[in-house]
Amino acid sequence: MSFQAYLDNIEKKTGKTPNEFIELATKKGFDSNTKAGEIVSWLKDEYGLGRGHAMALVHVIKNGSQISDKHVGRGGTHSDESNTLRLDGLHKSGN
Repeated sequence: MSFQAYLDNIEKKTGKTPNEFIELATKKGFDSNTKAGEIVSWLKDEYGLGRGHAMALVHVIKNGSQISDKHVGRGGTHSDESNTLRLDGLHKSGN
């Protein structure tokens, strides 16, 4: 599953876009210095997310929309189309 597919599936499950999760995390005081485990616990407890999906959100909460070029255009199920993730939700992409 591509990184973007993880984010899209999170939105389908929770009804919240990645940007909404970033906003919620900021309100909770989470930032780039927050330990991943603390964010994962919050996402599991409040939204029922598993570790893989939670870790995808940890990345965007701590680092924003950019991912490594090594994940782009490689083909296969884990390949993303761009090194910039779409954080504004499925409704913005036409999906």
